Amino acid sequence: MSAPSPQKPKADEVEAAVRAIRAGDRRAIARTITRIESTRDADRDLGQAILDALVADSGRAIRVGITGPPGVGKSTFVEALGLMLVEQGKRVAVLAVDPSSPVTGGSILGDKTRMERLAVRPEAFIRPSPSGGSLGGVAHRTREVMLLCEAAGFDVVLIETVGIGQSEVAVASMVDFFLVLLLPAGGDELQGIKKGVVELADALVVNKADGPTAAIADRTRQDYAGALSLLRPGSFGWQPRALVASALESRGIAEVWAAILEHRALLERSGQLLARRREQARAWLWKLVDEGLARAFRERPGMAEAIAREEAAVADQSRTPTAAARALLVRFFEGA
Repeated sequence: MSAPSPQKPKADEVEAAVRAIRAGDRRAIARTITRIESTRDADRDLGQAILDALVADSGRAIRVGITGPPGVGKSTFVEALGLMLVEQGKRVAVLAVDPSSPVTGGSILGDKTRMERLAVRPEAFIRPSPSGGSLGGVAHRTREVMLLCEAAGFDVVLIETVGIGQSEVAVASMVDFFLVLLLPAGGDELQGIKKGVVELADALVVNKADGPTAAIADRTRQDYAGALSLLRPGSFGWQPRALVASALESRGIAEVWAAILEHRALLERSGQLLARRREQARAWLWKLVDEGLARAFRERPGMAEAIAREEAAVADQSRTPTAAARALLVRFFEGA
């Protein structure tokens, strides 16, 4: 007996959700995000159908990625920035990527409990998403959720990550401005920052510049500013800069936002904003294609056993990885 063919999402259900999201209905936004992130085919198909109907409305928000090491105060910084923006009349969406629970797969940090003041503001929407172990800690569907929030009329989308593994690269590949938060440090401790992060960053912000660490934070900023001055400006003229802030005392936040707006203006004047977003979308398309092919490869009947055999042969050095890979590919395509 053949498996039943999947049912197409109902047009009236899609249209109702689209109308509600365009009207800024927070419950409709949250339900659609849940569908997009679902592991159930029917829910995911409905979520994608809603997103497909809304994608033309996306693209107008300022996209900011915020990362940094554990303990740097990312959530406090994001809340301070978000509160400042809503006071300016802007609508702000915060997509906070949490580590996944190994038991339930759900997010375990609960950013709404860490951003209590921002969470109660009607102009803000906070969505913690489980990373699911994908893309080094960046939720697999974060891009789609970002587009949905833009279609719902949010002016700024802030993406906060756990700041580990490859998450910095993944975030930088989906935002307009990539901001790295750092702790006040001195001397040899400055060597701890990864060169790759410096090269990705549009700005480094030394956070926790308050109390007894204020002077240390300013010296740290100067050291990083010296390092950044050695980098070439971007193709559109932006020179990455080092700033200092106290999220706890809401100092330096306005200066950070001013830098983001200056960067945005340069992107728009040079035509790089549109070019960058087109390239990001193209790269994401092929990332999804690669993931789909890898999943199909492993799920093909008989492939699990073949993979186990070839892995064992490679491990005991009775076969080269090249020969093993070729054998697996031949088997895969012969079964197509």
